[in-house]
Amino acid sequence: MEFETLIVERLGATLRVAINRESKRNAVNDQVHEDLRAALTLVETDKTIRALILTGTGKAFCSGQDLSARMPPESGPPVRDLGAGLAKSYNALVKRLRDLDVPVIVAVNGVAAGAGMGLVLAGDVILAGKSASFLVSFGRIGLIPDAGVTHHLPRLIGEGRALAMALTTDPLDAETAERWGMVWKVHDDDKLAEASVAMAQKLGAMPVKAITLTRKAMRASLSNDLETQLALEADLQREAGFSMDYAEGIRAFLQKRPAAFDGRT
Repeated sequence: MEFETLIVERLGATLRVAINRESKRNAVNDQVHEDLRAALTLVETDKTIRALILTGTGKAFCSGQDLSARMPPESGPPVRDLGAGLAKSYNALVKRLRDLDVPVIVAVNGVAAGAGMGLVLAGDVILAGKSASFLVSFGRIGLIPDAGVTHHLPRLIGEGRALAMALTTDPLDAETAERWGMVWKVHDDDKLAEASVAMAQKLGAMPVKAITLTRKAMRASLSNDLETQLALEADLQREAGFSMDYAEGIRAFLQKRPAAFDGRT
């Protein structure tokens, strides 16, 4: 499958997807959306893919929406319905990333700004190079943060820090992002790709069903009270407990050998 704006590589059971518009700092346009939809369909339909890595080429992860085609009229207010565009594009993309059956590792190789932040925060495990930076830049053009940023960012770093990032539009360096809990680990720039593949291999070797259910439970906990969450845990554990991966995990533990999980059963 050919992609105009992505570099897509199969690395064993991992699919590595890199946004490839270096001259535009990997800004997102309609073609990027189309290519990302196709790449996610590949992950959803190919049951041999056990993990997804999302990254960028060159010195940027993603600088956000490509604004070159959005010049407003010379006078008067803009006429484009940005809300409708979000529902069709970024909202659907973020939901698909969050709903994948496989873990999503985001390797932030440079600046992540605007909607690029939304793509970062939609991942499960966020790794960053030391030169990476994070920028909630929407206020610079008179917009509010979107692409899930207002949902995910306060939950990761707290409302105060998230609001300050949005209002000041000041960039956040990688090491501060790690200290604040937005990034799992920071690596030397030349080690980031290797570290992301190692993480994908680690998570890809684990029982995919258990990972999917764990993600569901963790995310639900942010809006559930304790009683509701305990009930959800029981329901999800019931589902996990009838899986072949659980049976294999128990056998491997008792037989003192590495488990060989088959993926999605």
